[in-house]
Amino acid sequence: MTNQVHRIVVSSGESAGIGPEICLSIADQDWPVQLVVLADLSVLKIYAKAIGKEVKFVEYNPDKPAEPSRKGIITYKSIHLSSKLVPGQLNVKNSPYVINMLSEAARGCMSGEYQAVVTGPVHKGIIGDSGLPFTGHTEFFRDYAKVREVVMMLATRGLRVSLATTHLPLKDLSKTITKGLLRRIITIVHQDLKNQFGIADPVIYVCGLNPHAGEGGHLGTEELTTIIPVLREFQEQGIKVIGPMPADTVFQPKYMEKADTILAMYHDQGLPVLKYIGFGKAVNVTLGLPFIRTSVDHGTALDLAGKGLADHGSLFTAIEYAIDMVNAKFAGKN
Repeated sequence: MTNQVHRIVVSSGESAGIGPEICLSIADQDWPVQLVVLADLSVLKIYAKAIGKEVKFVEYNPDKPAEPSRKGIITYKSIHLSSKLVPGQLNVKNSPYVINMLSEAARGCMSGEYQAVVTGPVHKGIIGDSGLPFTGHTEFFRDYAKVREVVMMLATRGLRVSLATTHLPLKDLSKTITKGLLRRIITIVHQDLKNQFGIADPVIYVCGLNPHAGEGGHLGTEELTTIIPVLREFQEQGIKVIGPMPADTVFQPKYMEKADTILAMYHDQGLPVLKYIGFGKAVNVTLGLPFIRTSVDHGTALDLAGKGLADHGSLFTAIEYAIDMVNAKFAGKN
C-alpha cells in the first residue's frame, strides 16, 4: 500500500471577477493534496499586486509526482488570456479563456491526471455575448463527459440539497418531472452518496412538487401520479427514499438530521433554505459525472475584484469537500 498524494485542479473562473483573487488564498495554508490552479500567470500576478499578496508561483509539471501544496506557493497551469485584463471589467474577448480552462479541467479529470475539479465563478452573460455555447458548469461537464443526466447538489454543514431540475421556468416543471426523470435522478443521487461520499446506506427525503405535497390531490396530482409511484419502486428495492414531504416542513432539524440529502423538485424550492443556512460556507457538487466536481456557491462579484475584500470561505469549503470525496472514492485503492 502506498500513500498516494491526490491532485485536484482548480479553475480560477472569470478573469475579471474574484475567482483568481480567492485562488491566491490557497497559499495561505498547507494542503494534504496537490492543488493546481488553472490561470494565466499574468492574471494571478495582477491580483497579487492589487491586494498586496506575496506568493511564489510554480508552474505545474504533470511528469512529476504529486506533492502536497505548501503555504506561500501557488502551483499553476497556464491558460492563455487573449486580451487585456482590468479587474472588475468584463471583456468579451476573454470568454474563450474560461472555456479553455474548463476543457483542460475536464480532460485531465477524464484521463485520471486530476482526481477532482473545483470550479471558481464564471459570468454566463459575457460568455453568451461572445457567441460561445455555454449554459453553465454543470451542463458543460455533462456534455464533455457524454453522460445523459447529472444532478446539482448544494451542501453546507448539516444539509445537502439535491435538485430534480435546475435552471427551468416554473411553467415547465409539471411536464418535465416525469417518472423516468425521477428514476434517473434518484439512482444517481443514491449511487453517488455511496460512491463519492462513502455513505453505506443513504437516506433521501423527497419533496413534493405542490404546496402541502398536493394535499391528497386537492392542490395538484403530480405527487399521486408521478412521485409516489416512483418512490414505491425504490422502497421495494430496499432503498431509503422518504416522501413526498411538504417542502414547507421538511427543512426542520428533526428531518434534516436524518436525511443524507433532501431532493427538491426545483431550484428555488430547496436552495433558499440552504443558502440562508450556509451562504459563504456552501459548496456546489455535480453528481452523475465520471469524476468529482465541486464549486463555490457564489458569483463573480465584479465590484469586489482586486480590492482585497473577497471571501475565500466557499472556495475552501469546495476544496475540503473535494478532498473528502476523493478520499472516500479512493479509499482502499492505494
